[in-house]
Amino acid sequence: MNLLSALNNLLIFTEADFSGNPGSYTAYRAVSLTFVILMGIAAIVSIVLVMLTPGNSQGIDALGGSSETFYGKNKGRSVESKLKLWTFISLGILGLFAVVFFIIQIPAIWGLAK
Repeated sequence: MNLLSALNNLLIFTEADFSGNPGSYTAYRAVSLTFVILMGIAAIVSIVLVMLTPGNSQGIDALGGSSETFYGKNKGRSVESKLKLWTFISLGILGLFAVVFFIIQIPAIWGLAK
């Protein structure tokens, strides 16, 4: 099974549903597949950003009472906060794409009475 046929299985409507207007089916398919691909990209970006974000626990260092300087404590916070911000942005974009994808699956938008 190739990737395009797997993506086509995600779509609700078939070409038979658009029997009166084949151009609408082409537009529906293009828009739907574009949003599926964009959701996949946003999901991959979100996963990578979450994996790059460091954890909050200090691990075994907390037992030893190792003291750090102010610079050492706050050095990574700017990078950490930027990663957290970009994670929220990418997850927001993923959520937006998912909502739009499911809205374009409404039959009335495409002039269908299903």
